[in-house]
Amino acid sequence: MSAAMDTESTYSGYSHYSGHSKKAHRQGRDRHKSPRSKDGSRSEKSVTIQTPPAEPLLGNDASRAEEGQDDNWGETTTAITGTSEHSISQEDIARISKDLEDSVGLDCKRYLGLTVAAVLGLLVFLTPIAFILLPQILWRDDLEPCGTVCEGLFISVAFKLLILLIGTWALFFRQPKADLPRVFVFRALLLVLIFLFVFSYWLFYGVRILDSKDTNYQGIVQYAVSLVDALLFIHYLAIVLLELRQLQPMFTVKVVRSTDGESRYYSLGHLSIQRAALVVLENYYRDFTVYNPALLTASKSRAAKHMAGLKVYNLDGPGNNASGQSRAMIAAAARRRDSSHNELYYEEADHERRVKKRRARLMVAVEEAFTHIKRLQAEEQQKAPGEMMDPREAAQAIFPSMARALQKYLRTTRQQQYHSMESILQHLSFCITNNMTPKAFLERYLNPGPTLQYDRDRWFSKQWTLVSEEAVTSGLQDGVVFVLKCLDFSLVVNVKKIPFIKLSEEFIDPKSHKFVLRLQSETSV
Repeated sequence: MSAAMDTESTYSGYSHYSGHSKKAHRQGRDRHKSPRSKDGSRSEKSVTIQTPPAEPLLGNDASRAEEGQDDNWGETTTAITGTSEHSISQEDIARISKDLEDSVGLDCKRYLGLTVAAVLGLLVFLTPIAFILLPQILWRDDLEPCGTVCEGLFISVAFKLLILLIGTWALFFRQPKADLPRVFVFRALLLVLIFLFVFSYWLFYGVRILDSKDTNYQGIVQYAVSLVDALLFIHYLAIVLLELRQLQPMFTVKVVRSTDGESRYYSLGHLSIQRAALVVLENYYRDFTVYNPALLTASKSRAAKHMAGLKVYNLDGPGNNASGQSRAMIAAAARRRDSSHNELYYEEADHERRVKKRRARLMVAVEEAFTHIKRLQAEEQQKAPGEMMDPREAAQAIFPSMARALQKYLRTTRQQQYHSMESILQHLSFCITNNMTPKAFLERYLNPGPTLQYDRDRWFSKQWTLVSEEAVTSGLQDGVVFVLKCLDFSLVVNVKKIPFIKLSEEFIDPKSHKFVLRLQSETSV
């Protein structure tokens, strides 16, 4: 309502000023000049509807509120958490719809791959059993009797199939961690190898055993045992290719976040680009501090303010040459820009002072609240067991005493969008349940934690796009650069090969450490 009243008063003042200027000044130059200047001032105060995705609307409002607030602003301010912090344009809507279509395609591809692998695995486990049972069903009367050795082979097949089943379950039946853009090459090669292997065994079995109705049942069982042994060796090959090959570090990757420049280093083995990207993302959610776009708003507004001071006007019209005057104005603007480091220094110093002051107030408020909790616990021990207060009620009882100090500190450090009142109460009740100290409670708020510490709705990075000049199924090489993009920022990954290290040995003779201490007899002591 106040904003609408200010707008109406601005428009009324502007119309009054225009009518007065028309009556007092009839010159065409003044009449055309004043509307341009007023329109220019109006355009600088207009609201921009479409903003870049990496610059949320909350940051600008928070920065303007920080400049004009005093130390008692929390008494008359209401904080509303859980609101949206992104503006979405038509391009973003089209991109989101395209991502949904791509996700549907990825789900179909994933389920198709799982179906093919399940059918092939079922065929592998049923094939040895079928080799043993088919002769018993089709020409049971013509078979030779199965002796002691043949019956021992039954036990061998049973235990080998059990071992193969457990190993396959441990290696392949895992919850998928991500949807990769391309197939895993080694896994696809193993599936093709198993299919060709089982098909070859069935082809030989059909030609040499089923067609001729072989009566040597012990040889048939031995043939099934050889199939199971070969499957165990293929499983060992899968362990080497899928698990052991990537354990030895061969490359060092540097991961840089594009917005704030935070970087980490990781060591990787022989991996494809898409699997290396998956490892980088797993480490990103654990090691990198949570992405906070509000921290970038102050620097962007400062840069925009200094860029606004570089406007040059030609007062003599477009036809006159005023290059000397323009150069003088550019030099003055440059001198003003060179003094911006002083403003940055004092601004950061004032921000640090304000953060330290509010941190001290928060620590004192939390310590007093936890002291009150200890008094409540001492009083509850004297009451009946049915009247004792649970940790949730205790957290709700002491939370108002620290809410104002915590709210002011979170707003000063621009962390209010990551901590709702419900999450704070849950963390407070958790600390009370486990008898944690005030410092343990404040650790989450004093230092920004990794992304996994916060709720998924506040991650700003859920769906990623892999951008690489090389094929994503190719292996890592020295100098390869690929980018992982999400909606608000990107991770730039630079791959470097670990150099070959040559160590030499130098032998030190133990006798070289021996020495003789000679004392002169003619000493004063």
